[in-house]
Amino acid sequence: MSAQFRCGTPNRRLRILEPGAGGKLLQGIDYLEVLDHEATLLMSPPQRTLLVHLFRPAAGLAAANVALTGGVRTTNIGVQWAYPADAVPVGPNGGTSIEVDYFSHLADAKKVLVVRLDKFGDASTYTLAITGVNDLDPVLSRVDFSFKVECPSDFDCEQPVVCPPVAAPPPPIDYQARDYQTFKQVMLDRMSVIMPDWQERNAADLGVMVVELVAYTADRLAYYQDAVATEAYLGTARKRISMRRHARLLDYFMHEGANARAWVCLDAAQDGATVRRVNTDGSVTALLTRCVDVPRLPTSQLTPLLQQFSPLVFEPMHDAVLYTAHNTIRFYTWGDDQCCLPRGATRATLADNPANRLRLMAGDVLVFEELRGRDTGLVPDADPTRRQAVRLISVTPSASSSAADDAAATRTPGALATDPLTGQAIVEIEWHADDALTFPLCISTMVNGLPVEDVSGARGNVLLVDHGRTITAEPLQPAQVPAAGRYRPQLSTPEVTHAAPFDFFAAQSASAAATLAQDPHQTIAEVSLVGAETWTVRRDLLRSDQFATDFVVEMTEDGAGVLRFGDGTLGRLPESNLDATYRVGRGALGNAGAEGIAHILTPETDIDGVRNPLPATGGVDPESLEQVRQYAPQAFRTQLRAVTEADYAAAAEAFAGVKKAVARRSWTGSWFTVFVTVDRVGGAALDAKFRAGLEAALEQVRLAGEDLELQDPALAPLDIQLVVCVEPGYRQDQVAQALLQTFSAGALPMGGVGFFYPDNFTFGQPVYLSEIVAAAMKVPGVAFVDPTDPDFRFTQLHVDATAASVKQGFIDIGSLEVARLDNSPAAPENGTFKLKLMGGL
Repeated sequence: MSAQFRCGTPNRRLRILEPGAGGKLLQGIDYLEVLDHEATLLMSPPQRTLLVHLFRPAAGLAAANVALTGGVRTTNIGVQWAYPADAVPVGPNGGTSIEVDYFSHLADAKKVLVVRLDKFGDASTYTLAITGVNDLDPVLSRVDFSFKVECPSDFDCEQPVVCPPVAAPPPPIDYQARDYQTFKQVMLDRMSVIMPDWQERNAADLGVMVVELVAYTADRLAYYQDAVATEAYLGTARKRISMRRHARLLDYFMHEGANARAWVCLDAAQDGATVRRVNTDGSVTALLTRCVDVPRLPTSQLTPLLQQFSPLVFEPMHDAVLYTAHNTIRFYTWGDDQCCLPRGATRATLADNPANRLRLMAGDVLVFEELRGRDTGLVPDADPTRRQAVRLISVTPSASSSAADDAAATRTPGALATDPLTGQAIVEIEWHADDALTFPLCISTMVNGLPVEDVSGARGNVLLVDHGRTITAEPLQPAQVPAAGRYRPQLSTPEVTHAAPFDFFAAQSASAAATLAQDPHQTIAEVSLVGAETWTVRRDLLRSDQFATDFVVEMTEDGAGVLRFGDGTLGRLPESNLDATYRVGRGALGNAGAEGIAHILTPETDIDGVRNPLPATGGVDPESLEQVRQYAPQAFRTQLRAVTEADYAAAAEAFAGVKKAVARRSWTGSWFTVFVTVDRVGGAALDAKFRAGLEAALEQVRLAGEDLELQDPALAPLDIQLVVCVEPGYRQDQVAQALLQTFSAGALPMGGVGFFYPDNFTFGQPVYLSEIVAAAMKVPGVAFVDPTDPDFRFTQLHVDATAASVKQGFIDIGSLEVARLDNSPAAPENGTFKLKLMGGL
């Protein structure tokens, strides 16, 4: 048999034999063989048949799943056919009967993919890859090989062993000695030459003692020389502190990771139960991943649980008052038996209870989740992926708070609102657009002809927590600042938490998704010092004056936190007897899975349940030294001024909510004005709030002497009428409904968006006829689309250019225009879409 070509990842090959994440069995390439000499025995073309041995059965793989690249003289080698070895047919699109018999008797024939090529390659290296397969291992999906592995050679395959020349005798003194032992040996050897009568080697001997002292001093000096030379350059530094300082000189902040954040839902036993980050007794509320069966524990149990189970520790990021009505909140369906919140929804109605009122306010976070299976109505069949946190921006009626600036203030329900038909108390809610549902959420359904309600519900009493455990009032060691020299105390517990600054009240105007997101480069160590004054942690001391009580936390390779104070010019000199309060716990370790957080340690006794329906996210490990070497040299190249039109457009596109921007500079009489045309996400208009935010962002990069003007894109409304032939057996009205839904401008009920959804088009993007026909042909019941029919229209509104558009295959859109087709009877000026159906029922 020919040589076997294997992927150079032996550890990966062993791991793929076991189930992967989620129990998946991944497919991959074990090895590849080229049939050359054996092919002649099978009466096959040599070097054109490849045997690809896989880890899993090759059923379902075909020529379309095989890609061959590489080559110098012979390229673009095509695949004639590819079949599993036990399923190779006999015939022109398969092998001969001899080949088929040979392939079917291969060992593990079901796991062998036979690939026949249209030609063989040259002597260079080629790559075969498997593509378009679900559950395919990305590492073992390709293998390098050569067609000429069995070609004869005039030379011996074994490489001759050439004996190295005899080494010259070493010099009397080894100048490469760089540590204690070699220094000591060099000196003893030298002493044996110049003092042959001195043979004493006892450690108590005076001469040996002097040699050891000199060797020790030489070792320290050599280390200092190497360290200075190594740590002096970004490319060779090995210590995180050195690398951090080098990067800062290039205007690059080396990050130390970020801790994870999660939404935790609490069940209150009675109204008014309060969770505080710092309790009145000075303890810090902690939440732990699952380790015992009791959801609520006293704070005194934290240390024993950590010693026994080593759970992850999370802490609240704000105070909260809990209400029993918020434990589980029902949606109100207005009597609909099959109610569903579509993908992209930002509004819903909740059922209130006059006896136990909801106390929701704008800024609250709710977690929507499926409580029962959509098809069976059973609780165990609920889909755990149908969960999402949303930030409310409007609540009607809204509760009122006794103190707007206190997260733990008591709330009073608003005026009762009811459905005038049924009398059911209701609450209308709207949530942040960035939290729009990413999936359809089923509220009620029919199972076996019977209505099933409360398929999905909302969870209130949502608490934002983050990974980290607080250590309080730890005295710095050494306690006394030395009279001379540097003061670099080190925190006793490693892995100091790094997190982005958080303002609870500011976060109430941001989306729930944005609240969880952190930029690792903006995180800072959560450490504070208290002495005669309070000391504040900073990223650096370059902006600290001589009176500023600021300090910096620098992380070492082993995760220890070293404190650096000012020198009296940049930052104040340190003081003695400081106590540190800090948090430990950082990195991807804190990304606990859903339902992982199960315990709360607090003095509050009226808490019955703790759970995180969604996984903790945002935990990032510290940046590696190699990443800093790659990224830091480019940091200073950041463009901080918009000079060209492209600079203005790029700055606008960096603003959240902008999909595409185009800038044009024009002379307006006395100066230049830059007109920035903005295409917002979702096709939204430039309202006053968004315009003010974008103008403020562009003002930071605007060149002096230039005016700035923001504009909405010019819309190019379309006028389209498709002539569709319906297949026999299909009703025209059902096909028409499906086509109108396919070519809508909104979100589809079962996920996805319509063809003319605003985000599918941007400036100057043509509307291609082939794409419209392809989308129509995917609708069940459509036989064909006839663009030659006289009633077929494919043009811009109020422009009779169907013939030209059909001939060229697209509707041309101007460089500052965006195609639009809302097909709304209330706004026909935004485009119309009509159908002419023939055939069918």
